[in-house]
Amino acid sequence: MTKAGAEARRTAVAAMTSVTDRRQLLGVALARAAEGLDPPERARAGRLATGALRWAGRSDRMLGPFLKRLPEDRVMNLLRLAVFEMFVELAPAHAVVDQSVSLAPRGKTGLVNAVLRNVLRSGPDWDSLPLPGLPKWLRRRLVDAWGRDAVLAMEAEFAAGPELDLTLRDSGEEESWAKRLGAALRPDGGIRLVEPRQVSTLPGYEDGAWWVQDAGAAVAARVLDAQPGEPVLDLCCAPGGKTLQLAASGAEVTAVDVSMERMARVEENLARTGLAATCIVADALNWTSQGKFDAVLVDAPCSGTGTLRRHPDLVFVRDGSGIDELVGLQARLIDRALLSLRPGGRLVYCTCSLLPEEGEGQVGAALSRHPDLSVVAPAGDWIDKLWRTTDGMLRIRPDHWRDKGGIDGFFVACLEKRP
Repeated sequence: MTKAGAEARRTAVAAMTSVTDRRQLLGVALARAAEGLDPPERARAGRLATGALRWAGRSDRMLGPFLKRLPEDRVMNLLRLAVFEMFVELAPAHAVVDQSVSLAPRGKTGLVNAVLRNVLRSGPDWDSLPLPGLPKWLRRRLVDAWGRDAVLAMEAEFAAGPELDLTLRDSGEEESWAKRLGAALRPDGGIRLVEPRQVSTLPGYEDGAWWVQDAGAAVAARVLDAQPGEPVLDLCCAPGGKTLQLAASGAEVTAVDVSMERMARVEENLARTGLAATCIVADALNWTSQGKFDAVLVDAPCSGTGTLRRHPDLVFVRDGSGIDELVGLQARLIDRALLSLRPGGRLVYCTCSLLPEEGEGQVGAALSRHPDLSVVAPAGDWIDKLWRTTDGMLRIRPDHWRDKGGIDGFFVACLEKRP
């Protein structure tokens, strides 16, 4: 392995350790650990760290028989990464072992060498081991909500990892861009890359013809169905995929987010795609609009449990605490958003959560607080029938597209404010 390859692996281990030891989100950990790496190596480090964390449950089972006690996080993550590379990426075992030994902390090289060689010589068959499971706190909640069979299917999707979905700036060009990028058409009409590639090098990226956005994440803005010239408010807008969708429709978009750093990314993507929106850095709970909007999109902060196939670090970072606080914040955001919505307007509420209290329960409570609200069932042949609930909302589970390459879990509801 090259020196550059070693740096990507060193970075991956450092980022993984920030996740498992300090419960730092992987995106934040990678941004710090990968400073100074060139884009291809930074991308490789991210891919290695994400994959190794995704398969950590199975790797730990394989490593367990050869560990008398759990080593420090840095060493354990180095071993997890080596197992992932050898058994998932099918990298040459001798090169992986040699590189892992060279990256081991002083005094641990013998342990790393012995454990990995024992795994190769007499370890269990990789494919015979159980898939990585959800943490107990989350699994119990999801089984209660959706049943054991659905949770098993979701766990399989989380282990498989995500495909790369793209949203086009100009609608109607899906087929031509699918051919140009060697992509597949999704059931909802979007496009999906069938092989992993470096995004920034693909045709159309520099021109802003498309942006990366999971099919599930794109649903809320499509449900809102913004019209040209229509004043629309996007609350909690970062990282900005939905803002771009709304702007591409020709609507007059006001985008609000509390984070200056995250808003800078939104503005960069608007500039790259040649789209326009008024960007405001403010706390949505305190910000007051100058006028009323025809439509408001609230993509509320949530547990993120629907995105585990994309963010396996959440298994290590989240422990189930703070859900009640998030539910309270979501309720306040809905109430605040309604102050900016004109009578007769529509509010789309969404979360990337699989927990009913952040979705169906949240909307039920909002309807009780606001008698002038009603649920409007979204229309469109692109909406999968499995997503629809009996009361007019959309509940998207990762297993709903199990035979189509998967999808992130989302909850989406459209509410109308009666005149």
